[in-house]
Amino acid sequence: MLWVSAIAFGVAWWLGLYLLARDSRKPVLFRAGTGLLAYAVAVVGDALAVDAHWFDGVRIVLVCLPAIAWTGVFVRLLPERFIERGDRVWRLGLVPVCAVLAMPAAAGLLPAGYLLGALAVTALLVTMLAVMLRYDFAVGVHRSAVGLLTVGALMFGLSASLILVGFNALPRTSMLSAVAVDLVLLGIGIAVLDAFEEGEALRADMVRSLLVSAVTGVVFGGQAAVAIVLAGERTALVALLFGSVAAAIAMQVLNAPLQASVDRLAFASPQLRQERSELRAAAEALPRKDTDTGLAALGEDEFARLTRRALSHYADLGKLVSSPLIDLPDIDIRLAGRDTTGPLDRATELKALLSENINQLKPRTGEDFGTSEEWRHYNSVYFYYVVGIRPYSVRTKRTDLDPVSRRALAWFVDQVPERTLHNWQNAAARIIAAQLRSGIDSLPS
Repeated sequence: MLWVSAIAFGVAWWLGLYLLARDSRKPVLFRAGTGLLAYAVAVVGDALAVDAHWFDGVRIVLVCLPAIAWTGVFVRLLPERFIERGDRVWRLGLVPVCAVLAMPAAAGLLPAGYLLGALAVTALLVTMLAVMLRYDFAVGVHRSAVGLLTVGALMFGLSASLILVGFNALPRTSMLSAVAVDLVLLGIGIAVLDAFEEGEALRADMVRSLLVSAVTGVVFGGQAAVAIVLAGERTALVALLFGSVAAAIAMQVLNAPLQASVDRLAFASPQLRQERSELRAAAEALPRKDTDTGLAALGEDEFARLTRRALSHYADLGKLVSSPLIDLPDIDIRLAGRDTTGPLDRATELKALLSENINQLKPRTGEDFGTSEEWRHYNSVYFYYVVGIRPYSVRTKRTDLDPVSRRALAWFVDQVPERTLHNWQNAAARIIAAQLRSGIDSLPS
């Protein structure tokens, strides 16, 4: 039982951290990763509180957390016109109600726990069906979405049996293993969707992370495992086993942000910290670069989507390293005759190429800023991506803006709805994509 729990914990803990490390600012990745980590905590608690009746309510709460988190994931996969409304209901309605029920449930009031389970599972079922309907009627949806919905159905069925039928319906080892499989499949499905949206490859990066995590987990956790075999399953040793595995995996998966934190403490030079950060980001991004599909084989919509992603990563050379657009023929021409043509060089040239194409959108009026219709494409990408203003974010306050950028910021806030800006950016990305694609189409076949 303990060894099955340790494996289930290790895999869920690794995948949860891996999703967060991809980009914790994305709600889908954050909620999916949080759900996996909550399940990992449930496994640890179950292993430490063997046959403890006081843990029954806590166990129900911990098993419900992934269902609640994955309800939030499915909400973010709804059609765009429903996302904000559904997300508001999830954040301000479902989560607070579940939190209120969780408190008495964790204290041992099992009826509240079963009500919490019924609510979490029902919400998961409703949102999953809504997403399934979306994919049934959508056109050209990536096939990985079908797998995501399938494993979502498996998760719902298993979660419903665990929460509503009772925890003694099956041997606990079997239940833990089954839940772990469903959650891991869901996590992988989300990772596949995110990689597709980013125009990245996933398998090499994920396999590498899994292998290194497995090796470090075995090396450090194996020492505690030997002690358990020799001395028996004592609570302190079991806690040491899970703690060692958790720390070893976290050190590997979160290596880049941990090194960045250490650099901020160790190095006084901002330039040195920036250069080390760029090198780390490039090294992390290289395994994610999609080398299987050539740019010439991409359709217009796919090319425009990749261009939009590259624009969104304009200020991040590490992200640009993983973009397929660094293989553009124009970049080969720019790098011809240079001594260094590495990934960072290509990413730098892609950034310069994007900047030139953005500047071509600027109306030739002799002014630095305008608000007429002919300015909308330029304004939507230049000030948002190049200058880096975020007019709709309450957390981003820029005090270093020049007078032109301050005028643009005020105009966005007062005159341009967020949805309108999004549409302008999509249109501008299509124009820039057509310009970039012309360099490919002009090549002899």
